[in-house]
Amino acid sequence: MKKLLLAGLLSLTTLAQAQDVGYRTPPRAITDLVDAPLTPRISLSSDGKWMALLAVQAMPTVAELAQPELRLAGLRINPRLNAPSRLSYATGLMLRRLEDGKDMAVLNLPQPALISDAVWSPDNSKLALSLANSSGPEGRTELWVVDLNNFMARRLAGVSLNAVFGTPFEWLPDNQTLIVRALVAGRGAAPSTTAAPTGPAVQENVGRKTGARTYQDLLRNPTDERLLDFYATSQMVRVSLDGKLQPISQPGLIQSAVPSPNGKYLLVKTRHRPFSYSLPLSSFPLKVEVYDVATGDPVKTLADLPLADEVPTAFDAVPTGQREHGWRADVPASLFWAEAQDGGDPKAEAPVRDKVFTLTAPFMGTPEEFASLPLRYDGVSWGNNSVALIYGSRWADRKQIIWRVTPGALPSLQVLFERSSQDKYTDPGTAYTHRNAQGKSVLLTDGANKTIYFLGQGASPEGDRPFVDEFDLATKKATRWWRSEAPFYEVPLAILDADKHRLLTRREAIDQNPNYYLRDKSGKLTPLTKFANPYAAFGGAFKKQVLRYKRADGVELTANLYLPPNYKATDGALPTLMEAYPVEFKDKKNAGQVSGSPYAFTRVGYGSPIFWVTQGYAVLQGASIPIVGEGDKQPNDTYVEQLVSSAKAAIDEGKRLGVVDANRVAVMGHSYGAFMTANLLAHSSLFKAGIARSGAYNRSLTPFGFQGEERTYWQAPEVYNAMSPFNYADKIKTPILLIHGELDNNSGTFPIQSERFYNALKGNGATARYVVLPYESHGYAARENVLHMLWEMNAWLDKYVKSPATAAAN
Repeated sequence: MKKLLLAGLLSLTTLAQAQDVGYRTPPRAITDLVDAPLTPRISLSSDGKWMALLAVQAMPTVAELAQPELRLAGLRINPRLNAPSRLSYATGLMLRRLEDGKDMAVLNLPQPALISDAVWSPDNSKLALSLANSSGPEGRTELWVVDLNNFMARRLAGVSLNAVFGTPFEWLPDNQTLIVRALVAGRGAAPSTTAAPTGPAVQENVGRKTGARTYQDLLRNPTDERLLDFYATSQMVRVSLDGKLQPISQPGLIQSAVPSPNGKYLLVKTRHRPFSYSLPLSSFPLKVEVYDVATGDPVKTLADLPLADEVPTAFDAVPTGQREHGWRADVPASLFWAEAQDGGDPKAEAPVRDKVFTLTAPFMGTPEEFASLPLRYDGVSWGNNSVALIYGSRWADRKQIIWRVTPGALPSLQVLFERSSQDKYTDPGTAYTHRNAQGKSVLLTDGANKTIYFLGQGASPEGDRPFVDEFDLATKKATRWWRSEAPFYEVPLAILDADKHRLLTRREAIDQNPNYYLRDKSGKLTPLTKFANPYAAFGGAFKKQVLRYKRADGVELTANLYLPPNYKATDGALPTLMEAYPVEFKDKKNAGQVSGSPYAFTRVGYGSPIFWVTQGYAVLQGASIPIVGEGDKQPNDTYVEQLVSSAKAAIDEGKRLGVVDANRVAVMGHSYGAFMTANLLAHSSLFKAGIARSGAYNRSLTPFGFQGEERTYWQAPEVYNAMSPFNYADKIKTPILLIHGELDNNSGTFPIQSERFYNALKGNGATARYVVLPYESHGYAARENVLHMLWEMNAWLDKYVKSPATAAAN
């Protein structure tokens, strides 16, 4: 009887531990930072005449997050709107004329307007919008158009959009017509999810190697298949602004429908059965076709690709056959695509990895080889018959090459840049493109096609200094037009006039919210926006100091140090919160490069550690944790040693400065940073507490690779085991707070990772707390959940880190 009574008491204790404690809120100073005003988004017309200002939606409530959601084949779908769930909508729209700064209100829009897409017409005379309409018994996503001649918005009736695969419309170059993916008329009722199954769900493999990374939200049974068919199926429709509708093709799982630059053809990509229960929709069979826009008839089937379930798990592995089809942006109607020449396997010996082919309307001839690449094809920027850029990369050594090609001549490759993709200091930037008259993005060139332009982040030992370069294609020399100068951090966004060096930039400073400016050759700045500092009530800025120091093996490291607003040197060392996220490198020199700018405005997002400067903590934010493996060595072979050494170096530097109390330091991280946190507690005694959010802790549950690791569990079991903090749960004596979104959608970070890790910790007597945030995915959204998360973190830090008595006792 005593044993039964004891068992009953234990059960009651377990239940009590898991009870709903109700939502709590952190200290007022933290809550006020969460609720600080949001800065509007912008969208610039390609002619540089108009700026659309889009008001940002505030945090949703948990009740809004709890609305029906379908999780199918890697997609998350709002079934009422036939759109992605958890979108961050714009709630209002205003148009600002850049010539005189005058604002024009958009008339006739619903209030509030829930805008998910805003796309300019090729001639910038109109703006097409996707609007969510949740009113009524069913709800829908609507197509609206704003006319800049009268600033009137109107809904194009007769069509409801299917936005499951993203932006559901494309402009034709006539500026009067759109191609939309619409709901199928008369599609009937959704399939029942409560009907009794007709049999088990079965998967089978017969001797093939079909390894796959660990994905979330996969199909599980025939009911899921029917739901995917119902909600993702759309009908292509040509919609004229005068209200005429013309269906094109048959309904299907149409992932994209892109017009050719001349508007005569559509490149259509459609997913189809057989579906997979172990891979997301992006690996499902794909049919690639060309349609005639005028008649709606099929013109050419380019490929019908099978389920991509035999692709190696290496990072730059690809399927065999055609892939990445697109239109040449600079000519009327010419297709291009890539094809692997190494079986899609980067580990196979092959002098040529990929070839790029083109095929011109009417698409009846033999495809022409456009380029033969020794690296994996990584994209193309079209300019004109004189210049295009092709990009190639190789993951194994992080090599990257940019070639210049002359499309109008016999294809040949001319290397413009060859470098490591991780060497930020030599990054030439991004080749600047602008929209042509057909609305397609093409390289901006000078009149003689001798010059192109690059916009770059400008990483340097003194921090990021964004720039604009003019690049001579013949000499391969860059001439710098302009570079961001202290004490500002200024980012070029658009070249409005190349001859006059007229730029649109976003400029900010430590105490100045980002705003938009026109900058000319003389250096004159014309402000376009005056967004107020959202932290004016808190003194306007957070004090930031960029620390530079070295770890024991000589690798240079950085961290951003934030101190309480009224901190004085006489206050001495403070309790400290360190936040970091490890990154793999193949070169120590690149690992030590400086990131970020000391002059950037600090915006405090929900996941930031900076909240705690309001509570008297020093904060080491973004402490660099490079994991380096040079030559034949892989970074993760010595993951733990490098992890601990990097963390110790950050604490030692803070201690040297007299601001970090080394006996009162906590570490926190999100996702791979949570994995880092657990490992630091398992393998060091540097910290008094840890906070791990939405992490993965047992690498045997991600056996086909994770983060930057492309070896499988069976190829490197010792690495997987050594890196898994789950295997060292009995060694973790430092208090750890685990937080996870109930509906995490990130690859590998299933909530069961935190659940099982917590059980392992609890079973070994650790001090641990496990908090599950209702309805949250990998990133957290609902205001109640975010505030409660911050309350949990604050309470944990106060209990185990801040109190001197607690620190002494430990």
